[in-house]
Amino acid sequence: MRRAGLLTICITSTIALAGCGGTGATDAEVEQAIKDVNVIDQSNLNEVMLTAADPNEAVAYFQRTLAQNPERIDLHRGLAKSLVRAKKNSAAAAAWQRVIAMPGSTNDDRVEYADALIRANRWDDAEAQLDSIPPTHETFQRYRLEAMVADSNKEWKKADSFYEIAVGLTTRPSGTLNNWGFSKLTRGDYAGAEALFAEALTYDSSMFTAKNNLVLARSAQRNYDMPVVPMTQIERAQLTHTAALSAIKQGDVNTGKALLAEAIATHPQYFEAAVRSLEALENNNG
Repeated sequence: MRRAGLLTICITSTIALAGCGGTGATDAEVEQAIKDVNVIDQSNLNEVMLTAADPNEAVAYFQRTLAQNPERIDLHRGLAKSLVRAKKNSAAAAAWQRVIAMPGSTNDDRVEYADALIRANRWDDAEAQLDSIPPTHETFQRYRLEAMVADSNKEWKKADSFYEIAVGLTTRPSGTLNNWGFSKLTRGDYAGAEALFAEALTYDSSMFTAKNNLVLARSAQRNYDMPVVPMTQIERAQLTHTAALSAIKQGDVNTGKALLAEAIATHPQYFEAAVRSLEALENNNG
């Protein structure tokens, strides 16, 4: 923003010289310089809209700006990203489709289009987009999506390979490790899933989804003890509740009842879901 301010000062000086009949810039040059400053200011605003603004406000902003500058691919990208943030998945996929049809589109744009297609539950179309990208385009996002598509096709070896590559291409692999673990969980590889959830938590100890999945993986092996990971008192109660329901589902009813009672006692407030579960269990047994 300081750079934009300095340019504005220079332009103001140039306009003053031209108005006095000096040897300053022509009207066309001044107009172009002002346009350049506006582009810088708008670029800064675009970044704010993509990161800090409310997603729906960002969508409205890019739609308004695109109406005045329909040829600018950066604005089309901004709209597409904002639609993804706003969880308007079908509209986001359509926006990314427009981006990849424009001059200047890149392989990264195709990857983003595939991501939007997956969010819109259009798995076959997403796979086709990924297949159209050269294998030399090796990015974390590309391999993360390749792994998810392989998962959806139950191509487990391929999924494992893609997950492993994706994890190696990022410094923040917690989400991908959690997804990989969930893939193992759905296949019945509970020990493998447990290891991946535990690894995910070494990168982000606050990820409750990974904690809950870790308890599910351990419970599937009839290990109902709480894992040794950082957790709040409320999280401990919720995770104990998850273990209780898993125990009951597997026929370990007495263990489940004890865990429900522990979850209720652990929670710092009234734990309605656990109370309901325990009452239902006792009524059925009674």
